[in-house]
Amino acid sequence: MTIAITINILMLNKAFWVPAVGVNMPTAEDVLNREIARVNLHLPAVRPTLHQLLKEGEPRVRLRDGTESYFKRSELEYIAGLLEEDEVKALRLPIILEISTVYRGYFRVRGRIEVKVIEKVLGTYDELEDKTEGIYPRYLLPRVRRLLPTTTTYAFITE
Repeated sequence: MTIAITINILMLNKAFWVPAVGVNMPTAEDVLNREIARVNLHLPAVRPTLHQLLKEGEPRVRLRDGTESYFKRSELEYIAGLLEEDEVKALRLPIILEISTVYRGYFRVRGRIEVKVIEKVLGTYDELEDKTEGIYPRYLLPRVRRLLPTTTTYAFITE
């Protein structure tokens, strides 16, 4: 916790309050970055592959805040049905839906396989396109989260 120190300066019978010089005050960017990190404590510490999760009895992941998040097996099997075998071994879950300060009104998904899953869920997948990043209107988030509530998560980022 930082305490703001002020110095009272008397000048021509008027008092002025100014910040003390040399006090280590966090910048607005420091405060924002700390707040974003706090908001993102729900993100996984390590993202396991879909293949690994399908082999587990109770598929789950440890989050940055120390708790665990469980995946529905039916969702894992649904996603596996959308992908080729090598993609099942490579896809890391949960899929991160990025809410950014740059793309207002949109969310972003990164990763070739992650984009493929999201676009198949949305019905917009084109196998002739090999995208590694997708930017989608935010009004589509409820559709994605309705079908994949445990295998997707939000990340709030600043750029």
